[in-house]
Amino acid sequence: MSYQKWAFGLVSGVFATSAFAAESALNGANTAWILTATALVLFMTLPGLALFYGGLVRTKNVLSVLMACFAIASGVSILWVLGLYSLTFGDGGSLQPVIGDLSKAFFQGIGTDSMQGDIPEILFAAFQMTFAIITPALIIGAFAERMKFSAMLIFSLLWTAAVYVPVAHWVWGGGFLSELGVIDFAGGITVHITAGVAALVAALVIGPRRGFPKHAMPPHNLTMSVMGAGMLWVGWFGFNAGSALAANGSAGMALLVTHISASAGALVWMACEWKRFGKPSVLGVVTGMVAGLGTITPASGNVGPMGALVIGVLAGFVCFNMTQIVKRKWQIDDSLDVFPVHGVGGILGTLLVGILASPDLGIFSGQGFSGANDSIASQFGAQTVGVLVGISYTAVVTWGLLKLTGLMTGGLRVSHEQETTGLDLAQHDERGYDL
Repeated sequence: MSYQKWAFGLVSGVFATSAFAAESALNGANTAWILTATALVLFMTLPGLALFYGGLVRTKNVLSVLMACFAIASGVSILWVLGLYSLTFGDGGSLQPVIGDLSKAFFQGIGTDSMQGDIPEILFAAFQMTFAIITPALIIGAFAERMKFSAMLIFSLLWTAAVYVPVAHWVWGGGFLSELGVIDFAGGITVHITAGVAALVAALVIGPRRGFPKHAMPPHNLTMSVMGAGMLWVGWFGFNAGSALAANGSAGMALLVTHISASAGALVWMACEWKRFGKPSVLGVVTGMVAGLGTITPASGNVGPMGALVIGVLAGFVCFNMTQIVKRKWQIDDSLDVFPVHGVGGILGTLLVGILASPDLGIFSGQGFSGANDSIASQFGAQTVGVLVGISYTAVVTWGLLKLTGLMTGGLRVSHEQETTGLDLAQHDERGYDL
């Protein structure tokens, strides 16, 4: 054998060994599942949430809702690559309890061979990006039909950076709530509490739609909303079961309990509405389903099927009554019920996991507490701290960002004339329907 052939063989063997080692560290089944889950979570926003929200507004505003979802998805994706992923999941050193660093800004150092556990880190980053996308998109339901497009976009991007990123770091990125042992499997605090509380603050700051509450403002296309709700239900399996970050029993249980809670939420909301108003509605059953999904989210990796049933029943009952309180008693125009469904659902689910995760509840037993807690009392205490921190931080920063955005855009709202005309024509010079 010549020297050149021997050297080539040696080098080839080294590279082959390295490639084999990298490949063996990667779990193909887990990677395939998270690829699928990533697509499912994006499917929740586009088209799921876009169609669900789009059908709930009036005809003259349907395109404005669809446009908002697409613009937020695009803008957050770019910011995630530029630095938000790094701030959320980077090692912040001495600041680690509060925020990450910028060592992974522009996705530097994240190649095809860098790993997060046994899946590629680039895939982990993409999966987490879809969570960052849907969270500000949920908030638009609170101020639908009356906020300027420019104000909506600026606020949504600022809010993602100033609220979502720090809270996600505290819970999922190794921050102080994580150290406290707070359980938030798929986003009860990071997604639903932050979005719900921000929605309530936004509805208060921007004020009600013209005619609220005297004039009815029914959905213009419930068929569209039901299709979007169905997409949310399916996509939520990626949201919750994907958060196991593996194709394993934990993912399977998360998928099942997600479905059970959604089913119970839909039926209980329907029953409450039937008893109160005399007839069950399609809008009620799909809203109850979303309430069940949002409420099980923080608990989906830690409770069993019967615990999920309890959560779904309470979600349907509590969230239904909160919609009546917010709209009728408090007369707050949270247009699409973001706070009573997502905010209250997120709070309820985050607290209930502190009880139903216990392995000592018979048929209602869960999968156990976090490593930092060993009893219902200690876990429930940690959950309560997480809820209070999420609510207070989100409320204060959201209020400040809304005021700042108003200064930057000359006011948050469109004019009375534009609101009467509708945002589709006033903001985009287009019609949703040309019949």
